[in-house]
Amino acid sequence: MPFRSMSLEEFARHIAMDAREVRRLADRGKLPGQKVGGLWRFNRARVTEWLQQEMPKLDESRLIALEEAMSGPRPGSARDTRMSVTELIDVNGVAATLPAKTKGSVLRRLVELAERTGMLYDAPGLLEALQEREDLYSTALPNGVAIPHPRQPMPYVSAEPFVCVGRVIGGVAFGGAHRELTRLFFLICSHDDRGHLHVLARLTRLLDPA
Repeated sequence: MPFRSMSLEEFARHIAMDAREVRRLADRGKLPGQKVGGLWRFNRARVTEWLQQEMPKLDESRLIALEEAMSGPRPGSARDTRMSVTELIDVNGVAATLPAKTKGSVLRRLVELAERTGMLYDAPGLLEALQEREDLYSTALPNGVAIPHPRQPMPYVSAEPFVCVGRVIGGVAFGGAHRELTRLFFLICSHDDRGHLHVLARLTRLLDPA
């Protein structure tokens, strides 16, 4: 799946946009696509990364549209495997106080929290993926919240997708253009891109202070 490419029409349905608007933006170089044989193609893995970067910039209506587009069964499947954010949070994956003072220690404590759920197979692999993602750009939002997550879904590191929640009293410098301390952290570990983007869009919308 990560290497599959989509046509312009498939991409438009995937992100809940009008195909004419998608074509206009693609022609202006605003979308993560390339022309092959004169036709626009969009790599699915690149689209997932692009949406993660763009999501904090989207308004509420676009986030809702994206949530809905990622809801329900995957095309070609009759089974809806999507879960709500609350269903993804295990009671053992919540910490009112994380003993952390740096970005690196926050990520380590979040992975330790994930281990407490009993669902994580590969803690070192998840930690490495989180660090790699943060090295590209911070997952901190401009309201004292961050949503650490791997660049791509990781179906082989856990028994089930999950969300862990941790709070650092006093906050830590977690990056981001806003330069404020981050106190509340939501770790996302997903098994597929649709589920990942659905949860990320939902959290981004709910945690927006506007």
